[in-house]
Amino acid sequence: MQTDEWVNEVRLVGKVSGSVDERELPSGDFVAALRLVVPRQPGESRGSATVDTIDVACWSGRTRQSARRLAAGDQVEVVGALRRRFFRAGAATASRYEVEASRLTRVRRALQP
Repeated sequence: MQTDEWVNEVRLVGKVSGSVDERELPSGDFVAALRLVVPRQPGESRGSATVDTIDVACWSGRTRQSARRLAAGDQVEVVGALRRRFFRAGAATASRYEVEASRLTRVRRALQP
């Protein structure tokens, strides 16, 4: 298999579920994290789940700046790659999957009450 056959591309369109959390890591790097709620297509639901909640990490200055402008309920398009991140949880090592955003675009602002 040649490497040009391998693909790790993600495109999501959904709503931001809450506030964006930007923080500095012990390494000195900055990351902005958000959760995106993406409805499942009719017929894709298994059990009672009708949406997926997906963690998105914004590492570049450009995507962090875009994330800062978002509010809960904004509809966004995220383009990026799926990543598995490892971290310490007490004495154990844990992991989770998240989308690392290479592009983050607001499609529609949240409706104001």
